[in-house]
Amino acid sequence: MKINKILFFAVAGLLAASCADLDTEPAGGTITADQKAEVVANNPARTAASVNGITANFTQYDCLGDERHNDFGYPAQMLFLDTRGVDLVGFAIGYNWFSAGIYFTDRPLTSAPNLIIWCTLYNQIYTANAVAKLVDPATEDSTLKFYLAQALAIRAFDYFNLAQIYQFTYDGNTDAPCVPLVIGSINPEEDNTDAVASNGNPRATVGEVYAQIDKDINKAIELLEGSDFRRADRRYVDLATAYGIRARINLVKRDWNGALNDAKAAIAASDATPISIDEASVPRFNDMSEKDWMWGVKVSETDRVSTTGICNWPSHMGSLNYGYASVGAWRRINSSLYDMIQPTDARKGWFLDADGVSANLNAEQQDYITNTAEAPAYTQVKFAPYQGKIYDSTNASDIPLMRIEEMYLIQAEAEAMSGNPGQGASTLQSFIQTYRDPQYKASSTSAEDVQDQVWIQRRIELWGEGLSYFDLMRLRKGIDRASTNWANMSDDVKAYNYRELDSPAEERTAINAVLKGQGATTGSLINYLIFQIPNSEVQANSQISEGDNNLGCPVIEPINE
Repeated sequence: MKINKILFFAVAGLLAASCADLDTEPAGGTITADQKAEVVANNPARTAASVNGITANFTQYDCLGDERHNDFGYPAQMLFLDTRGVDLVGFAIGYNWFSAGIYFTDRPLTSAPNLIIWCTLYNQIYTANAVAKLVDPATEDSTLKFYLAQALAIRAFDYFNLAQIYQFTYDGNTDAPCVPLVIGSINPEEDNTDAVASNGNPRATVGEVYAQIDKDINKAIELLEGSDFRRADRRYVDLATAYGIRARINLVKRDWNGALNDAKAAIAASDATPISIDEASVPRFNDMSEKDWMWGVKVSETDRVSTTGICNWPSHMGSLNYGYASVGAWRRINSSLYDMIQPTDARKGWFLDADGVSANLNAEQQDYITNTAEAPAYTQVKFAPYQGKIYDSTNASDIPLMRIEEMYLIQAEAEAMSGNPGQGASTLQSFIQTYRDPQYKASSTSAEDVQDQVWIQRRIELWGEGLSYFDLMRLRKGIDRASTNWANMSDDVKAYNYRELDSPAEERTAINAVLKGQGATTGSLINYLIFQIPNSEVQANSQISEGDNNLGCPVIEPINE
């Protein structure tokens, strides 16, 4: 199967140091799973490099092997998906390697963004499977419990991403085809990796994929609850992070009580605390030691994504550092969302205003943005450059995967949707007033009203952190870019971003309806919102035919009317 055969070569180097000596006896014979488990149990450190390989894959450069400048691991996926939504506005110019999301040309089975996402997530699953094949889930060793929990939690996280990208949201779609399940385990009755490599694997249903997700994250939590091993830093999943992952899963499944309980458990178990209004009033979010981070991508100056100079997340996102963004591929907030942020909210300054000014910038930063960079209106200044150095070419900033603030927002939504909108509104208001805007008021006319208020706060608080598109899908909000700075661009870039369609008027109407979340009246236009299974997988996997794939769509561009 493609997802096994290709990825073996990508991760073999990462795994060789830790487990090659566990595959054979000194005389060259193959050892059994029981013998392998015994060796690992006697020396838990043997699995450490494999676990480190899982976390390293979050920021792996060049998964496809063709040195594309948008192929740099999970942070690239964050930008791919945020770009195809409504809140992260990008110019469609040559410097923007993420323009495909603007036009929804990222979803076809041959598109590079699609291949990068598939390769990145299944690569990580492969490394997680390698650890799961080494450690007995019944182990009593505290260190091994922690190591196995890393593999299972991150495997759950990866399949959770895949399920949301390659099929519509969980509710109402549990029988729909999703993605192939490749599961590594020390228990032969659970392990299918060899069979998949030999025979391929069909697309599991959404329900089957989520059943595996639940199994993995529940076991990870059980292992972490029984382990006193403490993570070295926040690149690893601790108990609070695992609760946070499960809270996200339950939110998508509309298990409101489960989401509520897990969000509260994450807050209680975490050593992270929300940043204050003052702390939110400066550029930041570049270092996993910040007090509100629960989980992040650790980047060092010597990592390949850093030494490339510009093939990394800060290059494409950052406004205050050197890279693609600062030479024209700016990342900006949707102007209508910006207008929803009250002047008393510290997050207003995470973005330039219509005049190119942010109250959160000091004099040096503002001078650079205005006079040197000449950044356009609504450009983000939320993310600080590496070590705070303006226009520095060292792009080794850490990248947030989960912050404690998200857990409070999940709590508020889950309270409202589980039957207590008044409590949900109270939680939301208290959180925003305490940590972002002392003048904020929330109302509780209905559960759905509170949910929408939370959604707006999620759009603001988590802007640029790779979650906005998943929210659009689970809430069925659609893509509406009308009457915003998506259309209101200067003439030299407007032709790239907004061109008239040659399709009939009735098809234009249908496309508009899809992008605005109102359904479709013709053909398969709604399928713009999910990706196709990559062609390389279809060709290599004997159990997935072309007819098994998600439907194709005519090539169109977003409508701004």
